[in-house]
Amino acid sequence: QVQLVESGGGLVQPGGSLRLSCAASGSIFNVMAWYRQAPGKQRELVALITSGGSTTYADPVKGRFTISRDNAKNTVYLQMNSLKFEDTAVYFCHAQRGLQYYWGQGTQVTVSS
Repeated sequence: QVQLVESGGGLVQPGGSLRLSCAASGSIFNVMAWYRQAPGKQRELVALITSGGSTTYADPVKGRFTISRDNAKNTVYLQMNSLKFEDTAVYFCHAQRGLQYYWGQGTQVTVSS
């Protein structure tokens, strides 16, 4: 059974940084991504990365967030810099292999002064 285990969330002040990690079990995934869901809003894509290293970012995080992956560890990371109040959300790891996809349990990121 595939498991995605996230870590690294927490409370940070505006302008601060956090690094999220998501360790996946099983064989390598074609695409790994981070989504987020703020209270009262729909879940939205933050960033994704293919097994070959191609990346895509949502406009609100471009230039501030960096997604990366270690295929040997089957782990994806999200480095978040210059955090803003509006980045507050539950962040979910997502992994896709062919037509199958999986979600992590989510990790809370709160940006507050």
